[in-house]
Amino acid sequence: MQAIIEKLNENLKVVYRQSLDADKKLDELQQQGHGKFSSLFSKDAGFEFEAKRFKPYVLDVAADVDKLSKSEQLDEVHLKKTVFKLQQLLQLLATFK
Repeated sequence: MQAIIEKLNENLKVVYRQSLDADKKLDELQQQGHGKFSSLFSKDAGFEFEAKRFKPYVLDVAADVDKLSKSEQLDEVHLKKTVFKLQQLLQLLATFK
């Protein structure tokens, strides 16, 4: 289980760095009058809230990973949801490169 948590944390570090750059781009686009959207992800992406920047989504996944790391047994359902959300973030961030 510890290896899974470590891998998730490694991916979170990558996503966090990429999200900072992507949020800067989104800020620039919004200042130019672009970026007229209400949320980065649709409802089926696994997140239970809407945000216009990546950082809140990264923090949400980080909270999920923290919860997984503190549990005594591996909660496979929660792990699958966390991995799915992380995948959604990685896929969308890839479009900002």
